[in-house]
Amino acid sequence: MLLALEFPPIDEVLVWPAFFGEGTWLEFNKIALLNLVAVAITLAIFFLAARKRDLVPSGVQNVAEGSIDFIEEQIVMQTIGPEGLKYTPLFLAMFFFIFIGNIWEILPGIQMPVNARMANPLFLALLTWVLFIFIGMRSQGPIGYLKSSLFPPGVPKALYLLVTPIEFISKFLVRPFSLAVRLFANMLAGHLLLVTFAVLTAAMAIAAPIVVLAPFSFAMLVFLTLFEVLVSVLQAYIFTILTAVYIDDSIHPAH
Repeated sequence: MLLALEFPPIDEVLVWPAFFGEGTWLEFNKIALLNLVAVAITLAIFFLAARKRDLVPSGVQNVAEGSIDFIEEQIVMQTIGPEGLKYTPLFLAMFFFIFIGNIWEILPGIQMPVNARMANPLFLALLTWVLFIFIGMRSQGPIGYLKSSLFPPGVPKALYLLVTPIEFISKFLVRPFSLAVRLFANMLAGHLLLVTFAVLTAAMAIAAPIVVLAPFSFAMLVFLTLFEVLVSVLQAYIFTILTAVYIDDSIHPAH
């Protein structure tokens, strides 16, 4: 007789009880705690690396210096150029915060990516939105920035009736929305897959008639866990480089 497989309700996968302040603006739960820990880890890495300053880097200093080189060479120089190097701390902090928030997903006892909750990606997307508008207005002036954003050069004037609304929607509405949804959807999908195969593996291991399938489910769980490590890095990279692209567009509107 087959054992009925009972999956946990979605609330047990995504909703966490509050430590205190439930139902108020001061509500503090597991997601908020993991966010604070992610910030603390990011700060600790670079604080410890700055204190060491060995001629031959090792340990945390090697991680910090390698990360800085990666951000500068693969993100800043590839999108903005030398004048974007002043934004390296911003991109570095963003990359590490997103990556650490993602990698919680595979750590035993935690197993919850904070970016699978919409509040995190939405906050980061709104931060990016404010930044590229502010930088654009500071670089070109408010009128110049709006003109370059909404009235691209080389377009016949009659077509501005069509082009300008499209540019407004794509640059000021779609950009933050797509940033938030991309990160949120990828991390939520990965989290649900891992939960599904973890529950399947546990259920099959105690279901005698189908115990033979448990190793296959476990193998898939291991594969998906390794895959989610790649996704965690990739999503942090994509979010960060798109932020750099949007800032570059604010600085160099002709590109």
